[in-house]
Amino acid sequence: MHRPLSFLIAAFASVLLPRAALANPKPLPFSYMVPTLGEGEVEIEQLADLTPVKAVSPLTGGGQYYLATQFQTEFEYGITDRLELGLYVSLAPQPGGLTQTAVLTEANGVKQRLRYRFTDAGRWPIDVGLYAEVVENEREIELEGKVLLQRRFGKLAAVANLWGEREYEYTREQSWVLNPTAGLTYQVTPVFQPGVEGWMRVELPDASVHPRPFELGPHVFVGPTALLSFGKLWWSTGVYLRADDLGRSPQPGDNYGSVWARTIVGIGL
Repeated sequence: MHRPLSFLIAAFASVLLPRAALANPKPLPFSYMVPTLGEGEVEIEQLADLTPVKAVSPLTGGGQYYLATQFQTEFEYGITDRLELGLYVSLAPQPGGLTQTAVLTEANGVKQRLRYRFTDAGRWPIDVGLYAEVVENEREIELEGKVLLQRRFGKLAAVANLWGEREYEYTREQSWVLNPTAGLTYQVTPVFQPGVEGWMRVELPDASVHPRPFELGPHVFVGPTALLSFGKLWWSTGVYLRADDLGRSPQPGDNYGSVWARTIVGIGL
């Protein structure tokens, strides 16, 4: 075999073939697992959310569907084998030529977070981790915390995130937000892991709001997930159906469509 071809095949295999401790995949797109990167390891993740919602077209004056999107880039670094740093940049583009567009869960801004796991996997009946995050964006400042819970049954993993936020909007409004998640993922092979996941979001403003508008929730989404893991490179996707307000007709300005998709690509460096 020619040397250049051999070199290319070897380089390709080193990136794509499954190997231990090269990346830390997220098989459930909304839920953080307990394991962290090892000391000195680095990973980059690119996330995209998509949901079909309605806005108003100035040309017709009527409602028009469009695909609302938000994006997030995360840089992860293992400070120790149990403590991980994450730095994020988020982008929430708004479509041109429409009014009463959706305001999704993210905004243009930055985040900083730490994730800590208490023990090696399997030493406790349930693996436990903690997650703390600060968010600064164009709408507000957020303080976010999660308790990460995980239990493995052979190739099956059960995961839950007890997730809450305190939001301080620049309009002086303040609120609590609850975002619990839970799911199951099964390792069919080291490369392929299907699963199912559910997540909820409900906003609780300090000032009472009557009647509660649709965007405050609670909203519950459930759907299938899939992870493809190739050692250093992985791709995780979930497609979720909204399980609440099933008989409600979509309105311009709704922040939650009937379907929500999230996809994440990660690469270990």
